[in-house]
Amino acid sequence: MEQNNGSSFTGFILLGYCDRPQLELVLFVVLLILYIFTLLGNTTIITLSYLDPNLHTPMYFFLSSLRFLDLCYTTSTIPQYLYNLSGPDKSISYAGCVAQMFIFLGLGCTECILLGVMAFDRYAAVCRPLHYTVIMHSCLCALMASASWIYGFSNSLVQTVLIFILPLCGKNKIDHFLCEIPALIKIVCVDTSSTESENFVASVVTVLIPISLIIFSYSKILMAILRIKSAAGKRKAFGTCGSHFIVVSLFYGTAIYAYLQPSNNYSQDKGKFTSLLYGIFIPMMNPVIYTLRNKDVKGAMTKTLWKIHRLMCV
Repeated sequence: MEQNNGSSFTGFILLGYCDRPQLELVLFVVLLILYIFTLLGNTTIITLSYLDPNLHTPMYFFLSSLRFLDLCYTTSTIPQYLYNLSGPDKSISYAGCVAQMFIFLGLGCTECILLGVMAFDRYAAVCRPLHYTVIMHSCLCALMASASWIYGFSNSLVQTVLIFILPLCGKNKIDHFLCEIPALIKIVCVDTSSTESENFVASVVTVLIPISLIIFSYSKILMAILRIKSAAGKRKAFGTCGSHFIVVSLFYGTAIYAYLQPSNNYSQDKGKFTSLLYGIFIPMMNPVIYTLRNKDVKGAMTKTLWKIHRLMCV
């Protein structure tokens, strides 16, 4: 960012909750525990998807991709915030701030698209079960996953550049615990209406494309489920899609609140809380949601634990 005062600019101060030291101590303990559970939960699902042949399907390919993405998502922000919470140093370097925004936003955009792709996968599984393996072949799965990552980081690159070319006029205190667009816009010293409009349009497109795919997929899925006569068949279909629908609702609800509202309605405290929700709490809850509601994952976990037990007893 351009600095009008001509002084050297080395980095930013992430204020976070520094005005509430008691809350910072509680947050450090809670976030450390949640981060450990996030690492363990997501790593477990990725490992199970790799080890169990029954999970070598398109659904679990996308699920393990999402779990890897969530691992990167939380790691892009939480270690830095834990470091800032552990002592008086609240700083982050300029390059670190740029990298954090680029990676965090890129992973968030990628997850938006990937959740839409997973909805289409569920549509193919429920509505076209006989042609599922033909439709969702390995090349198409790899192509859709790659396209999600390419779009996510391309969009992030554009939005990051648009933010960091704006002048700060010497301001370097960010009232947030991470380098995020709404918080950085607050310290820019020029009119940001055009930049905000461009970021808003990009956010709408990023959210609108997968949401349209999700609405289409789940409307077709619902009609297909209503045509199923047996109660067991309906339960199986609902179980197949229920976990994904819960994750979609949690992620999109918080993301829309954070990025699709006018800046004059943006509250710093609410923004921090929302970022904590989709930055750490939701990635931590996702493995629990998928494990508790998915009998294939529970079965794979039971078999893997039994094998480990037998090896330890030999």
